[in-house]
Parts: sequence; C-alpha cells; structure tokens
Amino acid sequence: MAPFCSMIGIVTADMATSLAFYRHLGLDIAASADTQPHVEVELPGGMRLAWDTVETIRSFNPGWTPPRGDPGIALAFACDSPDEVDRVYADLVHAGYTGRHEPWDAFWGQRYAVILDPDGNGIDLFAALPAMA
Repeated sequence: MAPFCSMIGIVTADMATSLAFYRHLGLDIAASADTQPHVEVELPGGMRLAWDTVETIRSFNPGWTPPRGDPGIALAFACDSPDEVDRVYADLVHAGYTGRHEPWDAFWGQRYAVILDPDGNGIDLFAALPAMA
C-alpha cells in the first residue's frame, strides 16, 4: 500500500488561542483540549487536523524554530455560498483575527478570502460563484 495523507499538523505558540480560531470556523473541539500539548480532530472524510505546542515539537526536535516569512502551505475551508465567505471573513475580522485578503471574485470561479490564524498561517475561505450567463 502506498502512503496517503492522513493528517495535517499545525505548530502553535498558544493552544487555546489557536483552537478558539478554528472553533470560529466550525470545528468541534472540546474546551478541555485548550490545555493539551497535542490535539487532533477528525474532519469529514477522515482527514485529521492536529495541533502541537512549540514545546511538544521541541521535545523531539530541540532545534526547531518557527518559519519566517509566509508559510508555504495554506488550509482552505469550503463555504456553502459566496455570501458565507463574506460573512465568515467579516466575523473573524470582527473577532480580532487578521485579514490577509478581503473577499474577491477570483478568476477561477470562486469567491475567495484569506484570513490569518493566530500563528500567521493563511486560511483560505472559498465558495463557487454562480455560473455566469
């Protein structure tokens, strides 16, 4: 059997702050997870999203340092409609999170926006645009 992608991991400086952001995106994460050094949640379809504190990462990789500049990978969250992209983006900015790119109609046929999670990772929000006549 060939390897397959089963989990995406996020290194976080503050577990509770990071999990609060992802709860805003609709992930069901128990409040008790806020104090854990490693947290996993199963997403629809079986993929898992995990968080590790910096201390956890340094427990097996003592020389680990946070990346500088923009991360090379972004997580993308599908929304039900272009209006939902706008609403979720506005709700997150209103909650104090940093918007990277306000919602726009992308040439590839989606309403798109980018918000930063508390650790500076780009989180894309998208939905298909109605078919153009």
